Amino acid sequence: MRSHEVLIEGYGRIQEEVHAAVEGLSPDDLHARSGGEANSIAWLIWHLARVQDDHIADAAGLEQVWLAKGWADRFALPLPESDTGYGHTSKQVGQVKVESGELLLGYYDAVHEQTLGFLGGLEDAALDRIVDENWDPPVTLGARLVSVLSDDLQHVGQAAYARGLL
Repeated sequence: MRSHEVLIEGYGRIQEEVHAAVEGLSPDDLHARSGGEANSIAWLIWHLARVQDDHIADAAGLEQVWLAKGWADRFALPLPESDTGYGHTSKQVGQVKVESGELLLGYYDAVHEQTLGFLGGLEDAALDRIVDENWDPPVTLGARLVSVLSDDLQHVGQAAYARGLL
């Protein structure tokens, strides 16, 4: 198996778990917050999709699906269009409301499709390319892709746990 095939497999696991966490839930279920303050399923899935969209688009030299495909308009959140949820306060988490799980999954699936398109064309040598010099050591494409994969799996696991609490 080549490195891009391993990454495709890993990102495919995220998609499976995102669907398992969201499908069949009502908007009230998606927005429920354990203890009144925890991250909602809607926020967790929106956030992991936004981070994946932002980071992969940047690394691939593509536009974010959120902006290019009109998802920001469809969600109509009271947040800046560039917001990914990083560092959100409890109040901001509560502002991420979706009309349906289908909307949430539609956005995630569009991000996933763009991610797979990028990963499918990767050569092993590309993984050593520096994509962020703001860290010491600078972040390579390989490290960034694994970082997004790890972050997304953590958040979808949290969403699955939140679903289990319902």
